[in-house]
Amino acid sequence: MTMIMKLAMLAMCFITSIQSAFSQQQNASSNPANSITAEQQQIIDLSKDKWQWMADKDVDKLAILFHDKSKFVHMSGTWKKDEELDIIKTGRIWYKKADIHDVAVEIIGDNAIVWSRITLESEVRGNDAKVEFTVTEVYKNLNNDWELLAMTFSSVRDTHVIEK
Repeated sequence: MTMIMKLAMLAMCFITSIQSAFSQQQNASSNPANSITAEQQQIIDLSKDKWQWMADKDVDKLAILFHDKSKFVHMSGTWKKDEELDIIKTGRIWYKKADIHDVAVEIIGDNAIVWSRITLESEVRGNDAKVEFTVTEVYKNLNNDWELLAMTFSSVRDTHVIEK
């Protein structure tokens, strides 16, 4: 086979793969199952803001977001709102950075569930940690404000995928 023929075949393969990828992207974006509503986006943004507030140790904003009866499930235990806020304020756990790799939201009535696959960089009792988690957050819309009722950290492999 001549060099020109080899290059032509390589170019055809490249173009075919580009067309296939573009077609798949168009199918995914036009698929209603993959579209996000404005309300879902609001919850995604609120969850993202929460991670930043945790990194900033902004317990005033978190105190408003966390429902008075909220619960938090971590690898080392389960506790309520006041303990979680104290942990953040004192730096016993410093949520330095949450890289969000994947997120899914379901809204059911006035409840919202957020599943996020993250890499969390933190400092736990003075020790640096970098862990893959799937975090489940449950929110409730009370008086037109979303409040966090529960947050659970589940340790996972970096290959974990959230089904949407």
